[in-house]
Amino acid sequence: MPRRHFRVTGAPQAPLRAALRALRTELGVPGFFPADVLAEAGQPARLPAYDATDIPLFTIDPPSSEDLDQAMHLSRREQGGYRVQYAIADVAAFVAPGGALDAEAHRRVTTLYFPDGKVPLHPTRLSEGAASLLPGQTCPAVLWTIDLGPDGRTEVTDVRRALVRSRAKLDYATVQRRIDDGTAEEPLALLKEVGTLREALEVERGGISLNVPEQEIVEKDGTYELAYRAPLPADGWNAQISLLAGMAAAELMLDHGTGVLRTLPAAPDGAVGRLRRTALALRIDWPHHVSYAQLVRSLDPHRPHHAAFLQECTTLLRGAGYTVFRDGVLPEVTAHAAVAAPYAHCTAPLRRLVDRYASETCLAAAAGLPTPEWVLAALDALPKEMAEGSRRAGTVERECVDIVEAALLKDRVGEIFEACVVDVQEHDPTVGTVQLESPAVFARISGGTTALPLGEHLRVRLTQADPGTAKAQFEPA
Repeated sequence: MPRRHFRVTGAPQAPLRAALRALRTELGVPGFFPADVLAEAGQPARLPAYDATDIPLFTIDPPSSEDLDQAMHLSRREQGGYRVQYAIADVAAFVAPGGALDAEAHRRVTTLYFPDGKVPLHPTRLSEGAASLLPGQTCPAVLWTIDLGPDGRTEVTDVRRALVRSRAKLDYATVQRRIDDGTAEEPLALLKEVGTLREALEVERGGISLNVPEQEIVEKDGTYELAYRAPLPADGWNAQISLLAGMAAAELMLDHGTGVLRTLPAAPDGAVGRLRRTALALRIDWPHHVSYAQLVRSLDPHRPHHAAFLQECTTLLRGAGYTVFRDGVLPEVTAHAAVAAPYAHCTAPLRRLVDRYASETCLAAAAGLPTPEWVLAALDALPKEMAEGSRRAGTVERECVDIVEAALLKDRVGEIFEACVVDVQEHDPTVGTVQLESPAVFARISGGTTALPLGEHLRVRLTQADPGTAKAQFEPA
């Protein structure tokens, strides 16, 4: 089944908590931070000498977020083009290599998100406090300064440690509204201009950004329900700034000869062939001279046939991993197929372990210094650690969605719903996945005697739903 995007607002109903607690136990999710870890987290940061607190940075995150990894400022250059200043939380300023806090981060690997709260990578006094780029707070950061030409192409990159202070915490809806109604000041208004240019360059190099709706839990009238959230244009423009930094980091590390990349091999011909057969089944015109990336960008996720195809497209993004290289010996695969360029994870160190090491390597590369020994000592183990941590995060995401769906549907077994078939198994076309019109549920369907009509509307009957026991499942009505 295609991986589902999932975002949480509010908290789940009380009956869900037992199932969520059981899931934490089953997956061995870390609990409270040990005392020695908390003690280290309370130590003052190692502050940089360079003061960049005069830059009026702002953050863009969901309204409830307090673990703010990135802050930006955009401006025009006198000679034409743009300057992107992108501050990333400097976790290494707080975490001593080889200490208890460092060891705990390697045990956790990523922040885990549950409907009833998150399990952070670092203690909240850091991730939502001293290390977070909260508005009005002076804190250490890794400051990227990337000069772009008038067409949005990177011309000059600099990265250094700096003291920074964000001025405003914005959310996506506010950003979109201010840009649309013309009330955004230039640093924010330029997000659309720069983001659009970078999106055009992504198209040019064959990159792919899938516009797949998210599921989210929302609170309504004292209860909770699932809803679909289509990404705003501002989501995409903001993502382009993060991609810009990740691509700059990859290039720095490749030039340096040491680093860790986020890589994704090109999809095998068989996978693309399967997508072409799916497009044919969905009556989506895909001429042979049109690339996969061009086709994806032409689709409207609000049309059922297109939405089903976009869900299938997520299968080509599986297989991403982390590739370590050192001493100038570059790996065979350096690119991320969806980015269509070398790329590195470096913009979310509060929530993802590998980013701290990528940032540190980039700082050394930019300064012309050797990579720190503590980074080199950890590099070889990072791909396996990140793979295991990412696998656990993916399991948490999938199981949480299933639990919430089952809880919301548990009293409706036997009812009939309107749905769209968004996935059909190749080896057994009577089994697949349906997307309900309401509530916002993706679930397994089986039990029919004929092949499911991919991309078509279908009336379905709920056959089971019990949080923690039985996932929601449907059959053709």
